[in-house]
Amino acid sequence: MKPNSSLMKKVFILLFLCSAVACSVTKTNKINFADNVVVAHRGAFKQNNLPENSIASLQEAIRLGCTGSEFDVWMTADDSLVIHHDSGYNNLVIEKTSFAALRKTPLSNAELLPSLREYLISGKKNNKKTRLVLEIKPSRISKERGKLVADKVIQLVHDLNCAPMMVYISFDYEILKRIHEIEPKAVTQYLNGDMAPAVLKNDGINGADYHFSVFKKNPAWITEAKNNNIQLNAWTVNDSTGMRWLLDSGFNFITTNEPEMLLKILKDKK
Repeated sequence: MKPNSSLMKKVFILLFLCSAVACSVTKTNKINFADNVVVAHRGAFKQNNLPENSIASLQEAIRLGCTGSEFDVWMTADDSLVIHHDSGYNNLVIEKTSFAALRKTPLSNAELLPSLREYLISGKKNNKKTRLVLEIKPSRISKERGKLVADKVIQLVHDLNCAPMMVYISFDYEILKRIHEIEPKAVTQYLNGDMAPAVLKNDGINGADYHFSVFKKNPAWITEAKNNNIQLNAWTVNDSTGMRWLLDSGFNFITTNEPEMLLKILKDKK
């Protein structure tokens, strides 16, 4: 059969456009994380009196140049993923309330309670240096629901092409193991402080993100983490003495409500 030159031309153009789009996506995804240890806890909210876990606090963390901005995710009764720290919002239990009902009451800066989709889209905007540190809150309904949240989070992250920017953290070890199961290359950090770094490595978890007091009580875990290539993070460190101790101990990240203070300490050390 004689080739249809018109059809071949169209196929060539289509392949060229697809290639161009792929290149564009690759360039968009390229991110060089800020060369500091500062993770803004619930965004950079404190200095400007912004609501915690708001899009405004996320954007401020990005503007400051923090290497990470942490936020918390729950799933509503109708399976929507929303950003909030506590299990309740405006006297409503998030896991037992619809998305629409929760959104009726805005945050203190007039933002609507953010959905995860909105948060991730905002986190990609003009951001080439700040990780999105996503905490999946343990479900108070069931362990299986927690795993379902993990599945939905990973799906949305990939739908929005945000995977290169993400770090996943949780107090629920099974949630992190589920993330590792469905996305082995994902960066995960455990929060609860009851697992030695060698155990984390064995289960495919990348980081020990513990309350700073855990490392004070178990200083050998710092060395163990480094020997096992487990990233070290500590929360929530809001005083200069604690920050300097963690810096001197070689921590990869420090999670803080005072990102401006930590950035200044780092600047003064140079």
